[in-house]
Amino acid sequence: MDGRVVVLGSLSQDLHLDMPRHPHTGETVMSGDITRRFGGKGANQAVAAAGAGVTTLIIGKVGDDQPGLAYRDRLDRYGVDTSRLLVASGAPTGTAIIYVNDEHDNMIVVAPGANHRIDLAEVAALDDLTSADIVLMPNELQPHIVVAATARAVERGARVLLNLAPYDTLPYDTLAACELVIVNEHEYALMVDDGIELKNVLITRGTDGSTWGGIDVPAVRVEAVDTTGAGDAYCGTLAARLVLGAAPGQAMTAAAAAAAVCVQHLGAQPPLSHDDAPQHSRA
Repeated sequence: MDGRVVVLGSLSQDLHLDMPRHPHTGETVMSGDITRRFGGKGANQAVAAAGAGVTTLIIGKVGDDQPGLAYRDRLDRYGVDTSRLLVASGAPTGTAIIYVNDEHDNMIVVAPGANHRIDLAEVAALDDLTSADIVLMPNELQPHIVVAATARAVERGARVLLNLAPYDTLPYDTLAACELVIVNEHEYALMVDDGIELKNVLITRGTDGSTWGGIDVPAVRVEAVDTTGAGDAYCGTLAARLVLGAAPGQAMTAAAAAAAVCVQHLGAQPPLSHDDAPQHSRA
């Protein structure tokens, strides 16, 4: 049986606000129009993994609203298996508000919505895992779900890649059980501050490349348009290449290339077609 990337994670509608600079505390800054796109780390990573050529399954929840109803069809068009993507009745689809300044740096605030309706029943959906599979999880889930899902995946012999973003403290045993904990340089600094020492850490450093187990891979230098989702493109592609049997350095190189492609288009996910234009509305 061929291996799969199984993403247990978040889906959201992304509301982008472009502004000359990020506001300071208590300050009001004028932005352009709101741009509505699709995102959520789980969905972004699933799209990247499917785009890298592996069977990709997403386990998660959307709301019973228009953005949620549209998301299943969208992911189907990317080739992601949505058979275990459920609707949380009475809950809104997760929403991320993304602030992008003139330097193309972003700040993100997430309202989880249906993503925090994921419960242990969804964790039970991991029971058909095999040793050929990789479970990829961003940390936009509730901590007890991450802990339970990691334990269940490891019991079944699957490898777990945990993208510890956004950063939060988790039991050391959960982190150590993962094949890989993926963090950016800011999240890694928080780990160090918390006294967490792990050998199974991959650190991404934006334009300074990435490091895993003594392997350093440079970033691909491009002119960035929007850095939203670059880390997700990296994680999804990395997981896909590892499922396909790539060595760590090869997988990291492919992931860096995918991140470089991501920052050259608007939004976290690549456009499906020329008619896949983002929706604009007045701020």
